[in-house]
Amino acid sequence: MIKGKTKSGFSYELEKERLNNYELLEAIEELEENPLVLSRVVNLLLGKEQTKKLKDHLRTENGIVPTEKMSEEITEIFQNQGETKNS
Repeated sequence: MIKGKTKSGFSYELEKERLNNYELLEAIEELEENPLVLSRVVNLLLGKEQTKKLKDHLRTENGIVPTEKMSEEITEIFQNQGETKNS
């Protein structure tokens, strides 16, 4: 299990097998051409329960989950894993 926390304060736990998922790799590759795949990447990486927690964490007073913020959080989670592997 890999644990981490984003700068915004979102705590997450990743099962190592989620990072070693070929379908996640495919979705990340597709994301470059189709930003609508972001939701698939988030679900493949975090699973349903943590995805809901992240959306609630990012939700504005108006009930909106900003796409830009979601993208930033997921990017940071991936970067944190790279730093963990290099440590």
